[in-house]
Amino acid sequence: MRKITKPVFFIVLILILGFAYLTYAGIHTYYGDIRHSAIKGVDEIRWGIDIQGGVNATFEPELENEDQKITENDMDAAKAVIEQRLVSLNITDSEVYADYTKHRIMVSFPWQSGEEDFDPAEAISELGDTAQLIFVKGTTKPENLEDETVVLTGNDVKKAEAGQYQDQNTGETTWVVSLELNESGKQAFADATTELSGSGQISIWMDENMISAPNVNEPITDGKCQISGNFTYESAKSLADKINAGALPFNLRSTSTNIISATLGEGAKTAMTIAGIIAFIMVAIYMIIIYRLPGFVASIALLGQAAGTLACISGFFGNIESFTLTIPGIAGIILAIGMGVDANVIVSERIKEELNNGKTLNGAIELGYKRAWAAVFDGNITVVFVAIILMGAFGPTDSVFGTLLKPLFMAFGASTAGTIYSLGYTLLVGIVLNFFFGIFCSRLMLSSLSKFKAFKKRKLYGGVENNG
Repeated sequence: MRKITKPVFFIVLILILGFAYLTYAGIHTYYGDIRHSAIKGVDEIRWGIDIQGGVNATFEPELENEDQKITENDMDAAKAVIEQRLVSLNITDSEVYADYTKHRIMVSFPWQSGEEDFDPAEAISELGDTAQLIFVKGTTKPENLEDETVVLTGNDVKKAEAGQYQDQNTGETTWVVSLELNESGKQAFADATTELSGSGQISIWMDENMISAPNVNEPITDGKCQISGNFTYESAKSLADKINAGALPFNLRSTSTNIISATLGEGAKTAMTIAGIIAFIMVAIYMIIIYRLPGFVASIALLGQAAGTLACISGFFGNIESFTLTIPGIAGIILAIGMGVDANVIVSERIKEELNNGKTLNGAIELGYKRAWAAVFDGNITVVFVAIILMGAFGPTDSVFGTLLKPLFMAFGASTAGTIYSLGYTLLVGIVLNFFFGIFCSRLMLSSLSKFKAFKKRKLYGGVENNG
């Protein structure tokens, strides 16, 4: 503590204010009308559909036989169908993930910008229809399935999967998509590949979109082949899922739909933002009146905590992707700031107690933070556990916390995409930042200020002046 000098307060203050400004404004460069963000600002936060308006929908398989088994590959294929159809509807800012335990596909997508006649109910209906997959000679899609250029349909594909192939001559290993056909498709595929060998292509179409068009290098007569190219594992798996989707043995039916108007969401965002700013100002005023100098320092620390939370959402840090912020996520920010206030109240009260017990100013500050730490840690760590459980229970099943907590939530599965997960994320980030700004930074600033003669008065810290 004695090593903390007077300039430390100004250094920490400037860093927090500068960080807060960059978080708000970002840094941008322009090339004509194209803007490049070196550091993203709050205007680039991705708002959830509960704020900007859109649709939440949950799909489940429509099975003819209740005993029919559904595999993870089936769910991946169904997910691929929905993702492909969202793209075909020009909906690119969407979230789709599969719940392998409950066999559900959760979909969230916003209103299409500029579309006045967009029908969400029709879009949801289109997403759940069985996909039409065909293999065609050449790269032109025919008008009907009876056309002579149609080689196979999705019913002729037994399975497709991503795998690795090693070139026997070079030893190089690449990712490929391996296909295995049913008996119904072997002969037709053999005839087509014999005809096109060395000089033609067989394109693969899902609905109205061509998803691949590999060259035919040799006749394939055993019903097994590989599609090669510049694949990564992710791209090979994606193509395999799309091909499997054409052979899905079930339709997808929408079991729940939540449509939110953009006007309602925008109003909620504005109301919560204004409420948050007013609450922050009122809390800062209260802290300064009640706790004086520690309250002033706490207000600066809370500003840093709020800025840090927004930075983790907007994609400010290069290694952290931007995060979708929902209304519950905003509530999480406010709740985390409340926890930050609570931590500073505990510290300020401990400092006051130490001063009134006769400790010196420096000793009271040091002991105040030291003895308040256990209570602050216990209170915050329980909220961290709650945030992790929320993210594991209500987030994507393949996320870090979803994977770790899968044994615990196998009976429940995932829930609505994004909303409660956003609450857990902002709560977790806010609490972690509370430890840094509320404890570490505020301690540096308060200890630095106590070195100034003007701030050595004990009453500035809530204590009684020692007249003896």
